[in-house]
Amino acid sequence: MSASPRSQGWSGTQAGAITARILSAVVGGYALAYSATAFLSVYLPMSRPDRVSLASLACFIVWVAAILYAFGARSPWRAVWVPAALSLVLGLAAFLPAGYGVRP
Repeated sequence: MSASPRSQGWSGTQAGAITARILSAVVGGYALAYSATAFLSVYLPMSRPDRVSLASLACFIVWVAAILYAFGARSPWRAVWVPAALSLVLGLAAFLPAGYGVRP
């Protein structure tokens, strides 16, 4: 007598939660790293080549932090929406002022 396939594997809810966390880590982490790079490239108080270089190197730290957060968040909902919200805020801060001519 063998156990049912459901008792041996993950339930649909657990598989969905893991999938959401993986997608959040990869896609959300990339979006957060990109928007953080853009934000730091605009607002760091250095010469342009220095701030772009530093921002490009810092993006890897941001991406790793986003990956760690995606798997350490209390719920999959938080794992998805916190990096998305941060990406939106940093992206708006980096790109919106260009249209108004107020970039530093």
